[in-house]
Amino acid sequence: MPLAGALRVWTCGITPYDVTHLGHAATFIWTDLLVSLAHKLGIKTISTRNVTDIDDVLTAAAAKHGERPEEFAVTQEFMFDQDMRALNIARPDLNPRARAHLPQIIEFIDALIELGAAYEAQGTVYFQAPAAMRRPDSAAADFAEFGDNAVSAGRRGEWDVAIWKSSGEGDPAWPSPWGWGRPGWHVECAAMARAVLGSSIDVLAGGADLTFPHHAYQQAMASALSGCTFASRSMHVGTVWTGGAKMAKSTGNLVLVKDLVAQSSGETVRLLLLNRVWNLQWDYTPDALQDAAVSFEALHQAAGRAGVDGVDEVMGALANDLNVPAALEIALARGGVAARTLADVLKV
Repeated sequence: MPLAGALRVWTCGITPYDVTHLGHAATFIWTDLLVSLAHKLGIKTISTRNVTDIDDVLTAAAAKHGERPEEFAVTQEFMFDQDMRALNIARPDLNPRARAHLPQIIEFIDALIELGAAYEAQGTVYFQAPAAMRRPDSAAADFAEFGDNAVSAGRRGEWDVAIWKSSGEGDPAWPSPWGWGRPGWHVECAAMARAVLGSSIDVLAGGADLTFPHHAYQQAMASALSGCTFASRSMHVGTVWTGGAKMAKSTGNLVLVKDLVAQSSGETVRLLLLNRVWNLQWDYTPDALQDAAVSFEALHQAAGRAGVDGVDEVMGALANDLNVPAALEIALARGGVAARTLADVLKV
């Protein structure tokens, strides 16, 4: 699909409540590469990465540390930014935060109610899931993981999700037409994206584990309000596994970005994550970091020697669905300007 103006990329960012692990970094490095490649090709971009600083998980983590959620979020976001700098990930053009967009979120929810796509029950507002949103039993665990299947009085359908939650004692709360409460995660992203990028975008990016329910509901809400397709393309980066399980805080099998950078370098960690098929799951092992260091050294040695021009081949491989392994093979074989071009685009 041809672009009309800038390439608008929305990357689902962080809920700032804990450290950055390799699984997080994978998404942000791949979207950073997408923007880097676009710039090399002369394509204007508007990159966006949000911060979900209203979330029940964040509230619980802050309480555990004896801090207010907004203060705890600032500290965690600062640490996240340090990891991003270490990985040479550029700051996005836009960095919306849920707390700063509450008026737009409330307006978005109110509009969904007016359209008949959402309804209020006892101070909670639910998005009425269209038929296409209903999933087989295999998706029930994914739905439950984000608390979307909580049984509440007044919820009409099992796939309907709360987009405004009535707040109790200890919950963050803001005034709304439906009483004091707080927004749900899915609608935060949908409303913020609409506020900063408009009714449609070119790329919706995030980890593969966000495909359902988060991105599915985000797109359904945005499309219900605008009447058009929200995202022209989704970019779901493959999950990172280690020790036989998906890397996750709940599993405790985390490999932290700061630890890997301390062992090697930010550039090596970038190449570790980029030298693969971007949308496939992969398993991290310590040997993989050593392999990435060898590839990094080989690329720079190739860049330093006289070579045969292969820039078009390198750029062609990257333009072909971000095929970094193919581009790296060409760069190592051609050397010289081809290798230097790849190192520049990959930011290694």
